[in-house]
Amino acid sequence: MYLCAAARRSPLMPITEEAIQHALSRVVEPDLKKDIVALDLVREVVVDEDTVHVSVEVSNPAMHSRKRMEEAVTFQLKQALGDAVKVEVKVSPISGERTTLRKVLPQVKHIIAVASGKGGVGKSTITANLAAGLAKRGFSVGLVDADVHGPSMPLMFDVLRERPRVREVEGKNLIVPIESYGVKLLSIGFFADPEQAIAWRGPMASKALEQLFKDADWGALDVMLVDLPPGTSDIHLSLVQAVPLTGAIVVSTPQPVALADARKGVGFFGLPSVNVPVLGIVENMAYYLPPGSAERQYIFGQEGARRLADELKVPLLAEVPLVQSIREAADVGRPAVLQGDTPAADAFAPLLEAVARVIVSAAVPAHA
Repeated sequence: MYLCAAARRSPLMPITEEAIQHALSRVVEPDLKKDIVALDLVREVVVDEDTVHVSVEVSNPAMHSRKRMEEAVTFQLKQALGDAVKVEVKVSPISGERTTLRKVLPQVKHIIAVASGKGGVGKSTITANLAAGLAKRGFSVGLVDADVHGPSMPLMFDVLRERPRVREVEGKNLIVPIESYGVKLLSIGFFADPEQAIAWRGPMASKALEQLFKDADWGALDVMLVDLPPGTSDIHLSLVQAVPLTGAIVVSTPQPVALADARKGVGFFGLPSVNVPVLGIVENMAYYLPPGSAERQYIFGQEGARRLADELKVPLLAEVPLVQSIREAADVGRPAVLQGDTPAADAFAPLLEAVARVIVSAAVPAHA
């Protein structure tokens, strides 16, 4: 903690390091249930005449959590130093090795949501291949199938009939994820009859999803992917409030009806109450490659997602073609990215490279 010598008296007491620390020790991190001084979450304090500049970290990077922390820090400093004191607060997520301080999934370095504004664009196919491809590259990967009403990951990873077991960890019973192709996997599909519809209202679905995160033994992971249901619903809002997301990937096809919903998906993550960085857009079914031909046929339109990405100033992460083998691989439970040196597997390479950079650098690409 650093304190500038240019401090001056406020109407209540001198602006001293001791006074500031005492005030900040009254601010409790809501998820970790301890004060931010004891948790060493105060990164910097600078006093410039009658202005106190404070940088702190929080467990949950969502805007609502950061706003509450900003308000709490400002209130306590003004209570201690007087209303005439100006307070500037910078709030950022817990970074680097300090992520172990997080109460929710403390051993998971990055949590990335894969979303789509519209159903049927291949979001789950993209998520499955991203997870399997990252595991193939040596990353430790977890995958939560959050599409409560239409879980598809058990089929795509050939574990449709598997049932997770329970393990006691530090006196608490935790669900043990199913492993397939090096990916740790949990889905509502493991806990329901595959032929039975799941007719749950929003709160029940959100509660069930929360258990997949908080009541499971995920262990240490480089990245956890979350396959979200289409649209923007209770589940999406519950996720950003409960889980510290690194960022989100939005999947779309090139056609205008899908792009309109993809635009809404990007807009959702940019809402002040959500504030999750969009890592980029994936254009699925970008073009069709007839068997034995290299000529691309743009069945659903051409470069629609690229234009949308340019307009919204987010990266276009990949253009995945409409290839029969990708669909067949999903149906038999072996992601196409595992097929080796094939056009289907190669189509996912740019996406894998982009996400791998986020994992390795611990940095989120900047975007408008």
